[in-house]
Amino acid sequence: MLLKNCKVLYHGEEGIKDILVQDGKIVKIYNCSEVEELDIDEIIDVDGNWVLPGVIDAHTHMRDPGLDYKEDFETGSMACAKGGVTTFIDMPNTVPNTTTEEILTAKERNSEKRSYVDYGFHFGGSRLDNSEEIKKVKRRVASTKIFLNMSTGDMLVEEDKVLENLFKESKIVSVHAEEDMVDRAIDLARRFRKPLYLCHLSKKSEVEKLRAAKKEGLKIYGEVAPHHLFLDSTMANSLLLMKPELKEKEDNKALWEGLIDGTIDTIGTDHAPHTLEEKNSKVTYGIPGVENSLELMLKELNKKIDMKTLQKVMSENPAKIFKIENKGILEIGYDADLVVVDITRKEVIKNEDVVSKCGWTPYDGVVGGGKVLSTLVRGKVVYDGNSFIEKIGEGVSYKNV
Repeated sequence: MLLKNCKVLYHGEEGIKDILVQDGKIVKIYNCSEVEELDIDEIIDVDGNWVLPGVIDAHTHMRDPGLDYKEDFETGSMACAKGGVTTFIDMPNTVPNTTTEEILTAKERNSEKRSYVDYGFHFGGSRLDNSEEIKKVKRRVASTKIFLNMSTGDMLVEEDKVLENLFKESKIVSVHAEEDMVDRAIDLARRFRKPLYLCHLSKKSEVEKLRAAKKEGLKIYGEVAPHHLFLDSTMANSLLLMKPELKEKEDNKALWEGLIDGTIDTIGTDHAPHTLEEKNSKVTYGIPGVENSLELMLKELNKKIDMKTLQKVMSENPAKIFKIENKGILEIGYDADLVVVDITRKEVIKNEDVVSKCGWTPYDGVVGGGKVLSTLVRGKVVYDGNSFIEKIGEGVSYKNV
């Protein structure tokens, strides 16, 4: 396959290139005039539109198994493909919680041949101390997710000794930690010399804690969700309830500043779909997000964020942090996970267009910053701007573990 007339950022330079794909990999990136003599089976002319490395969303809740009336692997992966996400990592608070090797294996089998895009899993830390289970599975998962503030089942961990054991046995720890719990997580990472991934930062003070930890030389990474960048507490209603909850405009500003100066490393949506009936009938925390994250971030392109930074926080950095093989950048030898985007098409986001099973978006009525024209996973078109083509998604591999 040859993708012609691609606008790309390649080795730091913006330009028009052709991208040759073979056996699912990028094999060459040419100046356009160099490819006239090639014998190519399939040619796609993207007509000067941007071609980006596929988005990697390291924070999703696909609700499968156990809660699949809200979302499942098929519909969640469709939402990903429509939004330009070519790899997602699923959180462990499904039913049952993913806290044993046996449950992880069942979840892996349940996911086979059901996803349009590639995927991975986080493993859950348990208050019952499942450190022995972590030893068994850490080569197969992105991280151990530990909840320090709230969770379901047995995943809220408060006892010091259990936390110490979980940190000791994990290759990298992801945490739900708010305010003072951020300090506790950083202290544990410092003591046990473990990389730490701070999920969904929402406050100015948390950004400052992360910045100080990085200056200290600790391997601490930070994530922000689009809703904490674009929404604030003045907008809160029964639909816009999540954990962490929406904060003040000054927190939005600090989060943007942290993203731009490199303090915050990634965009993770915390995609947590619930049905509208649930949201309207009882206090329910969590909102969908994976379908709209890229088009939201593109709204701020060349205003708050440049293309280099956008690709780093949405693609390159998640792959580096979680050591995902052959993904995250536009480079020869890497998987041809590619997203074609027309940034001139600023369309209104509508509930009626949502493919996620939950059937709604918190961004209904918002004008997006670009339209995904097609999404490719390992060199195959899985979404063509209108239709979903083929479920080729499979589990990712991790380097050096």
